[in-house]
Amino acid sequence: MHSTRTAMTAPTPPQVYIIQGRQVPLPVVVRDASSGVATYVVPSAAVRQILPSGVFDVAEIWPGKTLFSLAAIEYRDNDLGEYNEVSLTFFVRPRDTPRGVPYAGTVADFFRGRLGTFIHWLPVNGSFTCEAGRTIWGFPKTMEDIVIQKDPARVVCTLTAGGRHVLTLTLPRGGTRAIPEMPMTTYSLIGEDLHRTAFTQAGAGVGFHLGAAELTLGDHPAADGLRRLGLPKRALMSMWIEHMRGRFAGAERMAAV
Repeated sequence: MHSTRTAMTAPTPPQVYIIQGRQVPLPVVVRDASSGVATYVVPSAAVRQILPSGVFDVAEIWPGKTLFSLAAIEYRDNDLGEYNEVSLTFFVRPRDTPRGVPYAGTVADFFRGRLGTFIHWLPVNGSFTCEAGRTIWGFPKTMEDIVIQKDPARVVCTLTAGGRHVLTLTLPRGGTRAIPEMPMTTYSLIGEDLHRTAFTQAGAGVGFHLGAAELTLGDHPAADGLRRLGLPKRALMSMWIEHMRGRFAGAERMAAV
């Protein structure tokens, strides 16, 4: 499919949205949440088949290899309510943007939080946040069953869609580090228009591990999609944030695609 992108001045996004009869002012603030993330090295060719055609370049860390992150988040104090979320995310650059130093620059950008992301799927278990995410940012949120269980040593997240098991992700819990507030960027499509959302994230009670994540895949078609990425396999790294906070600005229109 041939796609074109036209640069233009982005209009200012609305500062207040009405979702299910409630006002949602921007930025949306997350005051307290827990987040666990497993990051995997996956084939770039498989990711290119998933990404929207002609919109993004895969951010490669090595020839033919890129990164994929699978996250489980428990929102406890958040402008969009209390809910659980699972995030399937690829690391990308919009087409025609500067690439920087090949491979090594991508790795450095990843660890500094400067690498942009595209969320492939964002299941949640709350109807309000589902509608808000789709309306405000164009996020691919769907309503699914998400159970997050925690004990002092580990966290287990199970995602079920349409009564079928998608995945179970197990991560080590705990940590003593802190992450200062970091600016980040995620991209989304609202209709046929590419949008950029700036957000910040900070946290306390942070733990980092090489590998350490355990992933089990079920019989749902989404699980088959993960198998095409070579999963389950050993994670490159995993991270746990006991107390995460952040702010999400509105989606800023970049171009038609």
